[in-house]
Amino acid sequence: MFFRGIKEDIQSVFQRDPAARNSFEVFCNYPGLHAIWIYRVTHKLWIKNWRFLARWISTIARWLTGVEIHPGAQIGRRFFIDHAMGVVIGETAVVGDDCTLYHGVTLGGTSWSEGKRHPTLEDNVVVGAGAKILGPITIAENARVGSNAVVVKDVPSNATVIGIPGHIIESDCNKQKVRRERMEQLIGFEAYGASGSSYDPVAKVISSILNHSRVLEAQLGTIIDELKSRGISVNSLDLPGIHVADFIDESELDCEDKDKTDK
Repeated sequence: MFFRGIKEDIQSVFQRDPAARNSFEVFCNYPGLHAIWIYRVTHKLWIKNWRFLARWISTIARWLTGVEIHPGAQIGRRFFIDHAMGVVIGETAVVGDDCTLYHGVTLGGTSWSEGKRHPTLEDNVVVGAGAKILGPITIAENARVGSNAVVVKDVPSNATVIGIPGHIIESDCNKQKVRRERMEQLIGFEAYGASGSSYDPVAKVISSILNHSRVLEAQLGTIIDELKSRGISVNSLDLPGIHVADFIDESELDCEDKDKTDK
């Protein structure tokens, strides 16, 4: 059973890592798999109440692979940790089948109390590099957590979460599936670091407010100039400055201005 699991783990790598060339290379050079295989041994020891030995072997595995998996965690089949380094999985964490974690992921707790205090990842969940999933929450099946996200609330199935704190881009339903897939293509789930085109809902709202304020200010200036040209006195107020460049990319404004010019 153990060796059959090793073969299954190796085969699962080819579905998720285009850099994998052959089974021997994967067997020898993927520390994420080594960490999982050692975990499976330590977990059996943990269940049999050989807990000091389980923790000692787990500590050695951490030195060798850069991955810390508590022997008490529950991990399903075909689990893959890509690049491995810096992954931490707590004692009461539960990971389903076919899940993928990238480097720097933490499945951590938020409480010192006993009992369930780490996350549950259901089947086919993907967690991007550097993401932190904290507390006894559930990330439902087929969900994706973007790189560097911090998730402290439950995530529904087929949803994509990004940002700090985590924002759900779109959860799946029959009428919204196409829209969700399109949004992921545009603003996307990112397994690795955030790109310049990453979508942050809060930043976009702030940008929209600032653009609206800028247009209103220009419109009011036009009105005041017109009133003064007709001899109507208008009291001037000192308004605090808003530096749009501090909040949004100037290239976005250039694109907007170009679109208006084209129209």
